[in-house]
Amino acid sequence: MNFSPELISLAKYLAGEFDNSTQAIADPAWYVQLRLWHRPIPITLFPEPSIALFAEQANILKLDQPYRPRVMQLRQLSDSPISLQIQYYLPKDVPSILGSGRNPDILKQLKPSQLEFLPGCTLEVINHNHSQSNEYFQATLAPGKVCGFTYQGQYYQVELGFEVNAQEFLSYLNVG
Repeated sequence: MNFSPELISLAKYLAGEFDNSTQAIADPAWYVQLRLWHRPIPITLFPEPSIALFAEQANILKLDQPYRPRVMQLRQLSDSPISLQIQYYLPKDVPSILGSGRNPDILKQLKPSQLEFLPGCTLEVINHNHSQSNEYFQATLAPGKVCGFTYQGQYYQVELGFEVNAQEFLSYLNVG
């Protein structure tokens, strides 16, 4: 598949393991130390050309109890090679996918039918291209959009977004 250099850079910057240790140590009353995994999914999940990442996180003291699993579809809009979006999906059978952050081999069994499309949970990605070696991406929900979903019988509405470059990943999540 031919992906734009911007989409490839975005995927490279997002893939990996991240933690908030600096933030948690500086302000332990407000932040618990977390580990976040973004794992490339080694199979094609979507009919249109895109890159998929599996995301989940865990408290650093309970790495064997991950939570908030999701799949991120990174895609390039057809009308412009530099217009990028990220669409979120929720696994329908969460227990079957938990632990994939630490054990990415689980992702080899993932099928498109196991994912629930989350309407409204689409981030628009802006590439603040400072230079080819120093790209900086910012992703936010479109103005007026709401990302909401039901999980274990409870409805959640979240505001999400992030900023990422080759050196750091900053995540924004507000659960309401």
